[in-house]
Amino acid sequence: MSKKNESLGKTIGVVIALCLVCSIIVSGAAIGLRPMQERNAALDMQRNILDAAGLLQADTNVTELYNQRVEEKVVSLQDYSVIPQDQVPSGFESARKAANDAALSHNVPKSEDIAGLGTQENLTTIYFIKDEQGQTQSVVLHIRGQGLWGTIYGLIALKDDYNTVRGVNFYEHSETPGLGGEIQNPNWVQTWQGKEIYGDDNDKVLFQLVKGGASGEHQVDALSGATLTSNGVTNLIQFWMGPHGYGPLLDKLRQGELING
Repeated sequence: MSKKNESLGKTIGVVIALCLVCSIIVSGAAIGLRPMQERNAALDMQRNILDAAGLLQADTNVTELYNQRVEEKVVSLQDYSVIPQDQVPSGFESARKAANDAALSHNVPKSEDIAGLGTQENLTTIYFIKDEQGQTQSVVLHIRGQGLWGTIYGLIALKDDYNTVRGVNFYEHSETPGLGGEIQNPNWVQTWQGKEIYGDDNDKVLFQLVKGGASGEHQVDALSGATLTSNGVTNLIQFWMGPHGYGPLLDKLRQGELING
């Protein structure tokens, strides 16, 4: 009996030792790979921004073009001011992470939360796209909202009238392939180009996805068989371009503020 107990004890000891060794190896690998993962994530976001701005080509050197043509600014979504780099809170990495940080976000009242956000970041990064002469030709903004199965994450580029769509990129979602997943279809995405977000006075968001054939400068065809996804996209655009999203910021940009701020 004692020998059996001794054998069982040795087996358990070996298993525990192996588990400890494996956990150390896995933890070490995760820590060692983290910088590479972060670089890859940053590169992927740069690619998404260039794509939304209409600058991404098959042979594009993403980092080089991004550094030449994109200027990043951290902006407060509470008073719509530019935050100097040395005053950006140490915990701020991205709008997405800030939205999940209680210290860097706020709850969106249900009466305003047409995009189904729950919480909204207090700070975000916006991207000014420059032409070859260094003049601002468009701005790229983070957008997100609830689709059928989860959050849709995207970027929208507006021309320098801060109304006309230059491009859009829904880079992450969990919508149904072949239905709501068509928000990534290049042919459909292209139909956004040249559409307008606001009416003539820039104070009301008129943009929407419509069923049965879009007409006019404020409409894009809804996705066939994906009503809830299409409604979600309309809602997220109307929220983020409205008074509780980027609306006041875009007003400032039309007045020439923030460009050199």
